[in-house]
Amino acid sequence: MSEEKAKSCGLVAVIGAPNAGKSTLVNALVGQKVAITSAKAQTTRARLMGIAIRDEAQLLLVDTPGIFSPERKLDRAMVSAAWGSSEGADIIALVVDAKAKMSKKTDQIVEALVNREGRKILVLNKVDIAAKDKLLIQTQKLTEKLVFEEVFFVSSTTGDGVPELKDWLADNMPEGPWHFPEDEVSDASERMLATEITREQLYRQLHNELPYASAVVPERYTERKDGSVEIRQQILVARPTQRAIVLGKGGSRIKEIGAAAREELSQILGRKVHLFLHVKVSEKWDEDKEVYETIGLDWAG
Repeated sequence: MSEEKAKSCGLVAVIGAPNAGKSTLVNALVGQKVAITSAKAQTTRARLMGIAIRDEAQLLLVDTPGIFSPERKLDRAMVSAAWGSSEGADIIALVVDAKAKMSKKTDQIVEALVNREGRKILVLNKVDIAAKDKLLIQTQKLTEKLVFEEVFFVSSTTGDGVPELKDWLADNMPEGPWHFPEDEVSDASERMLATEITREQLYRQLHNELPYASAVVPERYTERKDGSVEIRQQILVARPTQRAIVLGKGGSRIKEIGAAAREELSQILGRKVHLFLHVKVSEKWDEDKEVYETIGLDWAG
């Protein structure tokens, strides 16, 4: 009989500039949705962990907010969460949008990584829609700035290159017991997942009508006797005009947002969901310590 392979488990910090496709990559590695995505940059606000398994290895994939030059307190907290997640990581995976030009934001991240300890790999994402000649030039520029242990070319949306990346990560996790049960795919609670799904629908349905001057916070999460769950959430906006946008004419938009979020949550949770949304105007919600704690950000960030 061949000797059984020992279990291994490690932390992978997935970092990069906004809109590099980090959340989509984490979802692809896990094999199901654990992080919300949208075409907007900076969709991810707080640190979220996706849990993937390959053979005897458990990969703890930390999906982080995009790193950029922060201006507001909320921005600073998001960037702090991203860099904080890389501390003590077994692998730091820098995800770069392969179809985009080299940006100042990516340059700044690479410069910051030069003096940061830890094993680092480069993941060129969206290669399915990137020009091959530009991709090679971009790769060369990045590897000249920083020595990466490995370079991977992937497409999170098509899955190209993702199995090879997952195999390499699994082979390079430190030996040790798993931190989570085999059937867990995220460290997010159902309560937090529910607010993220609603926030995703806000971004998808309102596009540029409602910038990032909004947040979704949980009010109540109640298990009903029939096995269904009642979820009540508050959508915070900064101005009355934004509240009107979220509500829509005759409340039509908030109904559509709620219906889409309810349907997805029912599929994820595997049971009926009763979702109730309330829109509140709070001019300085992004300066409220309690809101930061609720959405998983460090107030001191």
